[in-house]
Amino acid sequence: MIEVNTGTDPLLKRAFSLFRITGKDLQILYRVRGKGTAILKNMKEGAYLDMLGPLGSFYPLPPEDQIPLIIAGGIGIASVFSLAERLAGRAIVFYGARKKYDLLMFKEIEACAHELVVSTDDGSAGRKGTVAEAVEAFLRSHASLIASCAIYACGPYPLLKTLAQMTQEYRIRTYVSMEEHMACGIGACLGCVVKTRDGYKRVCKEGPVMSATEILW
Repeated sequence: MIEVNTGTDPLLKRAFSLFRITGKDLQILYRVRGKGTAILKNMKEGAYLDMLGPLGSFYPLPPEDQIPLIIAGGIGIASVFSLAERLAGRAIVFYGARKKYDLLMFKEIEACAHELVVSTDDGSAGRKGTVAEAVEAFLRSHASLIASCAIYACGPYPLLKTLAQMTQEYRIRTYVSMEEHMACGIGACLGCVVKTRDGYKRVCKEGPVMSATEILW
């Protein structure tokens, strides 16, 4: 959780994924969408930021005999990038965006992935279509590998819902990083809850990484 302004506008901290930690440096990857991220963009080197973290849960690492399939939709790459680095040379990464311009950190992902499958909605890079379609095409053509796969995904809600339904059909263990608006980041305000089979759970506390099968989509 990052405070982007010492004043009252905006008042609350903003939630970001830990993109990468290198030595003493902590990196955040974000897209400018509103007032908070616009303020971050215009900050000068040497500025101080009040931060709270790390918070929430991380992706559970797969055993050595599993094939990790990492799926990122758009800015969702910020959540799964450190996992791809941690599993360097092991993971098959599916990276999708609306257009080529929206594919961030492309060379870095390509360097650490065992295989990279790119898709764009307009066909400007990789295969034309959604990243979910690319994943389904892979599963259909690699039926013998399905039992050995585990999926880790972050992206827009419709993508995660589609993947959850798809992987339930294939019976693949799937973990998703949920994106909800967060106010406190520590589980006190209950503003980021999602409905699960065990009742409502807080994305900032019990998540953001959850098993896809426990969420009621």
